[in-house]
Amino acid sequence: MLLSSSSVFPERTAAAFQLAAALGYDGIEVMVWTDAVSQDAGALRGLSDHYGVPVLSVHAPCLLVTQRVWSTDPWERLRRAAVLAETLQAPTVVVHPPFTWQRDYARTFTEGLDTVADEFGGLRFAVENMYPVRMAGRQFVPYAPGWDPTETGYRSYTLDLSHCAASHIDALEMADRMGAGLAHVHLGDGTGEGRDEHLVPGRGTQPCAELLRSLAGRGFTGSVAVEVTTRGAKSRQVREADLREALAFARQHLNTPSPVEA
Repeated sequence: MLLSSSSVFPERTAAAFQLAAALGYDGIEVMVWTDAVSQDAGALRGLSDHYGVPVLSVHAPCLLVTQRVWSTDPWERLRRAAVLAETLQAPTVVVHPPFTWQRDYARTFTEGLDTVADEFGGLRFAVENMYPVRMAGRQFVPYAPGWDPTETGYRSYTLDLSHCAASHIDALEMADRMGAGLAHVHLGDGTGEGRDEHLVPGRGTQPCAELLRSLAGRGFTGSVAVEVTTRGAKSRQVREADLREALAFARQHLNTPSPVEA
């Protein structure tokens, strides 16, 4: 069980290590963003050693707010995320599908991702399911060729349950489509209201418990990272309570097997 460093925002990356150690998480997923520590292998290794919490996945800087982290070239950002993961011995790099305006990147994404995966043979590049955006009664898809990576097909996937809620897709069916390529899970909840909520699991309508119970039957050997929004927490104590609740939920249901025809 990993804690995504994004789950402590607006606190910074170092706080994720502190909270993960205090609460009993097994590791960290580093969200590479504008915080310099999140980009620095030496600083991250120092935090990992100090708190006794390993970095076990790296989220490449592919958000709107991270388009200039390291480079404006998305391939350079992905390669640098891979070098960071390799240096820290984290087996998984999480990556989003290209944005529609990244035409050259999108045009070569499938083949280029295979090339990078071959270059960094010890890593899994897990493409994450996203969601359409709804604004003013209209819907558009800001990803190319789409928000559902299974329609294109990749070697490895990240299943994000909050994104399933935002896209009105059944998370169990998405896991079925990902099949043996399911390498990583972002655990968060949502209500299906058409926006990305990243609620503490159990506070929305998604089949978080069922998905966790199904993983053993699917032959899943990857990691589950708690990725929830705590930016509205009024204090560190409230944030800590939310992250403790999310971890307890995950451990309860991961230890409760359910037969699944994967």
